Amino acid sequence: MSDIGRRGFLVRTGLALSAAVLAEACSRTLAHQPAPQHMFTNWEDLRAQFPLSPRLIHLAAFFLASHPTPVREAIERHRAGLDTDPIGYWSEQEEKQEAKVLRAAADYLNADPTDIALTDSTTMGLGLLYGGLQLRSGQEILTTTHDHYSTEISLRLRAERTGTVVNQVPLYRSLKTVSRDEIVDSLRKGITPATRIVAVTWVHSSTGLKLPIHEISLAIQAINRSRDERDRIIFCVDGLHGLGVEDFSVSELGCDFLVAGTHKWMFGPRGTGLVWGHPKAWPIAQATIPTFSGQAYDLWMENKSSKDLPPSVHMTPGGFHSFEHRWALDEAFRFHQAIGKAKVTQHIYELNQQLKQGLAAMRHVTLHTPTSQALSAGIVCFDVDGMEPRQVVEKLRQRGIVGSVTPYETKYVRLAPSLINSPKEIETTLEEIRNLRSS
Repeated sequence: MSDIGRRGFLVRTGLALSAAVLAEACSRTLAHQPAPQHMFTNWEDLRAQFPLSPRLIHLAAFFLASHPTPVREAIERHRAGLDTDPIGYWSEQEEKQEAKVLRAAADYLNADPTDIALTDSTTMGLGLLYGGLQLRSGQEILTTTHDHYSTEISLRLRAERTGTVVNQVPLYRSLKTVSRDEIVDSLRKGITPATRIVAVTWVHSSTGLKLPIHEISLAIQAINRSRDERDRIIFCVDGLHGLGVEDFSVSELGCDFLVAGTHKWMFGPRGTGLVWGHPKAWPIAQATIPTFSGQAYDLWMENKSSKDLPPSVHMTPGGFHSFEHRWALDEAFRFHQAIGKAKVTQHIYELNQQLKQGLAAMRHVTLHTPTSQALSAGIVCFDVDGMEPRQVVEKLRQRGIVGSVTPYETKYVRLAPSLINSPKEIETTLEEIRNLRSS
């Protein structure tokens, strides 16, 4: 590599004139401080890591996470460094911190860091992926009638721009009778010889239904065994409401791409997310936004091709981000790892079963989320007879319980117990719902 490297370029243009002097002092006082280690002896201790109002029962934390102590401290540490010496701190920390984030994400997913692209949200990841997938003439995309706005609009924009055919199929007749087999069979029947991409959502934020992703992947693999590599079905999953809830490894999941924001169930910094891709699938993804990878930038300055870099590098959008947030993301993954993925899943499952069973026993409540844990995760949707969902959410809020309304054409009340909640809070919530009446 020539001496006009990335850092050399900054110095030669005068942008980092004082970086060498100021960054040294800044890095000693800020960057080199060890990350705090928090031990959790019980769930109350864990709850204390969040600066959430103790006057409220927070059952909508999946919408936008409160930052736990180690994440909050990391954000402030990086923010202080950037405020003290923006270019010096950035120059010293950027590549090192992104590498730490990728390693932490890879450890959590049981994946390789080179297979992960960093984004700012699920929506950004879905837009980049579905907008850039390379399809040959006549190849089509299959999705469902249950997916979120971000998936549907990303695919619609793709279709309008390229003429790609996007087909939608329903996965079940009724939530009351839905089964894993029905879901897999419905999707399989929607696949045609022209289907190149299958795009689904792991956990539906509209109903709380969880898809059997592993079983779907096995069905797709069976179809792929008789297909040429150029026609192999690429299985893409919006994993937002599974990441940080389910105990899984991406290799066990079986999909080709997993897209998720990390500022919800993972409790990551707001404005962070990722796209994981299988090494065999990444070549089909074409970047649409230039990356700011140091390697790619150096090769560009030397007038050399960067095509041999991992595709995930190119799929990580460049530009200037909220660096203090992105660089603190590793703490969110470590936070979950410190608790233990299996314990996280168990706690969320137990609280959700408590909530679902309590709601199912109420005559004036209609539970829409399946009671089976095999078909649900951390989101519970229901109706109260004679009351609009918004009324229910407002009345619960008046009683100190924070919920939400599903943002879809069909609206339900939505509660989502998570790591920050306790069985006592769920019982309090159930008691308030028992007392709700339309009069």
